[in-house]
Amino acid sequence: MKLSRKNSRIHTTKVSGFRIKRTLISLCVLVAVIAAGNRHFINRVHAQSAPDERPKLKDFGSSLKRLKWDEKLGTAVENKSAPKKIDAPTGDDVIRVETNLVVCSVQVLDPRNNWISNLTKDDFIVTENGRPERVAHFSLGNDVAVGRTIVLLIDYSSSEAPYIKDSVEAAKILVDKLGPRDIMAIVTDDVKLLVDFTRDQKKLKRALDSLYGRNRGHQYGNSMQFSALMAVVREMFTSEDLRPIVIFQTDGDELFELHPSVPNFRFIPNSSERPRPRGQNFSLRDLYNAIEKSRTSVYTIIPGSRYIEAQSSSQQQLLSPAPPVIDMGHMRRYSMNDYRRWQQLAAAGAAIGGWTAYLQQPEEAADIYGKILADINSHYILGYYPSDKTHDGKRRRVQVEVRGHPEYATTGRKTYFAPEPDR
Repeated sequence: MKLSRKNSRIHTTKVSGFRIKRTLISLCVLVAVIAAGNRHFINRVHAQSAPDERPKLKDFGSSLKRLKWDEKLGTAVENKSAPKKIDAPTGDDVIRVETNLVVCSVQVLDPRNNWISNLTKDDFIVTENGRPERVAHFSLGNDVAVGRTIVLLIDYSSSEAPYIKDSVEAAKILVDKLGPRDIMAIVTDDVKLLVDFTRDQKKLKRALDSLYGRNRGHQYGNSMQFSALMAVVREMFTSEDLRPIVIFQTDGDELFELHPSVPNFRFIPNSSERPRPRGQNFSLRDLYNAIEKSRTSVYTIIPGSRYIEAQSSSQQQLLSPAPPVIDMGHMRRYSMNDYRRWQQLAAAGAAIGGWTAYLQQPEEAADIYGKILADINSHYILGYYPSDKTHDGKRRRVQVEVRGHPEYATTGRKTYFAPEPDR
């Protein structure tokens, strides 16, 4: 009996130890699952903004070859006969988020144009086409956990030569202040990818130094800045980029190489005898639409003397009386200042979701780049899944308000395009 009880106690101890061990294993597995789930949830929000491995961009500018000018429609259309770009494959380990997430980057200002900080998710009211939406994602603009996808597009044509040195040094300061999840690329006005998306700050700085080196060697860009911007917004961002941003430095002198917009923008005179575009198969209106569809916030820096009145003047000028259709003979009666004004208005109009700054003296570059970064950091990032799931490709209007504060104004993108119909 004693032996039996002893054996029984020994057996019970072993069983209890086994149960404890099994319980510990189960807990470890549960913790691992929960941790994995948390990582998955975090990645669902953050992986799209700054994936650890991003496929390298091949054949930059190829999307421009797929554009064809339609004389009847007066707009650019996709050339179906042109070879289409094949998206780079992605591995199974890349976690992707739902592509119908609508992201709004907004800034809140009081009546004196001071930034309003310390707001929370519950402070915002978001509506789409007048329909209330539920905010599913909320973060601050300076949240290092939410990466930014930034393209610096620099016009280094001969007219920009006096500004390149200071602009390069200012851009290097911007590089130093990139967050751990930010990625950045550099594009030039000859539609060249100087450096693909990277977090390598030394690589970015070397590329900027090489640009200044070209300038010193009297090597200049081709003044195809609008073409380069069109290629950027059509090729370089994906639906996984929560915060796509372009810093666009140019004087806009490619304007009259583009097709006339139909209907024409009121601030740019049309001509029945305009020079034939040198391969650009789109208009300025097509470019603006492409920027809007890409969800990109564009900050425009215009070097040189300022020929337009205010940051918003490009929109004000759209409502002014349209000049008549004229031929190139009559165009000669306009001064060079008129041309520069039209070019600056065209460049300023590209600042969709951002704003325009005027770099009148080279030494102002550092201050302007600093203000752009501060502006980006002062935004609130709101994301929602629209209740209207229709894929119709139509423009939708988004309104963001601060609850209980009708006196506050919000700036940022006010529209987006729904996905195209499934085919």
